[in-house]
Amino acid sequence: MAYYHRLGQIPRKRHTQFRQPDGSLYSEQLVGTQGFHGVSSLLYHVHPPTQIKHVGTPKPYAPKLLKDRPLQPEHLRTLAQTSTGGDYLAARQTLLGNADVTMSICNPTDKRMDYYYKNAQADEVIFVHEGSGELWSQLGKVVFEAGDYVVVPRTVIHQFHFNEGPVRLMIVESFSPVETVRRYRNHFGQLLEHSPYCERDIRPPSELILEDKPEGDYVVHVKKEGLLHELTYAHCPFDVVGWDGYFYPYAFSIHDFEPITGRLHQPPPVHQTFEGHNYVICSFVPRLFDYHPLSIPAPYNHANVDSDEVLYYVAGNFMSRKGVDLASFTWHPTGLPHGPHPGTVEASIGKKETHELAVMVDTFRPLYLTEAALPYVDGRYPMSWNPGFVPDPPKSADMMD
Repeated sequence: MAYYHRLGQIPRKRHTQFRQPDGSLYSEQLVGTQGFHGVSSLLYHVHPPTQIKHVGTPKPYAPKLLKDRPLQPEHLRTLAQTSTGGDYLAARQTLLGNADVTMSICNPTDKRMDYYYKNAQADEVIFVHEGSGELWSQLGKVVFEAGDYVVVPRTVIHQFHFNEGPVRLMIVESFSPVETVRRYRNHFGQLLEHSPYCERDIRPPSELILEDKPEGDYVVHVKKEGLLHELTYAHCPFDVVGWDGYFYPYAFSIHDFEPITGRLHQPPPVHQTFEGHNYVICSFVPRLFDYHPLSIPAPYNHANVDSDEVLYYVAGNFMSRKGVDLASFTWHPTGLPHGPHPGTVEASIGKKETHELAVMVDTFRPLYLTEAALPYVDGRYPMSWNPGFVPDPPKSADMMD
């Protein structure tokens, strides 16, 4: 999210002397993107952020993509998986991915991280389906709750602190910068009047976290190239006294996305919320249906000529689908037409509104299921458009009419 923000103490001019109370210099760090041509922030540390004490043995941390599966629609039912492991990193299960983006579930039981984490080569968009808490980073604190997208740019060292209660996350890992939608901003980067959200809806870090800790062993896990690296630093990474710039984590609530409606059915791009290289993220939110007297609210059949379509179901009843749970993924791959289930088109006529909530990820290169996704596969889903097909009942009453 490219608009200027600052927190804490910073010198009047960049790259000038900025001294601590004892007369020593604060350590300035530029966190910049695209070789000094992209967005950046300047951080001022109590200690140099470079003092590595120990380098651990890397551990494999990459999904196994399945490239030999049949071409077919897929339905992944993850609702029953209330826990996927221990802490935030251990609990992540990647279910879909390609070279541009991955999609994971993460239902941790451990509410605190006793280490620090950063993704060295990908931005992460964490959609909070259930739970609440705080994201702590070198750039400050971001409070989040259910319905929030928490966007963490690459290289930002951070921790998640979850409140008590169930936690259910859907994580999009992006190997390109996560940006606001280009057609909704001017050449200055400001979101325009017709954008479905604006800067007022963005929640950047609200306060710094300055942990005045003695020299010791501070472990940072770094994700890069399918490995999880472990580096031990001499000083706590949360020693920033101030920063300013355009590069920082933030939160945005799906409930603050203002839907765009029309007299006839609107295509999926009206729901677009973020974009990256070769993919987009969209938000389906409660909205009024089309108001032409002969309108059909259900979506028309369409062929995915250039994109794979993934929907993650959050709340409500999705009018075009039958037998889909909360926390389900449906994936309709490139090369196959898809559309509403039998009976849902006629049933949608005359309805005035929907209360559905879903996150959609469209990719412009083919996706692949992962080995971790296999336990969640609904093997009957590809045939569910045949007349008379009876889907398995949803596992949650919230998904039923």
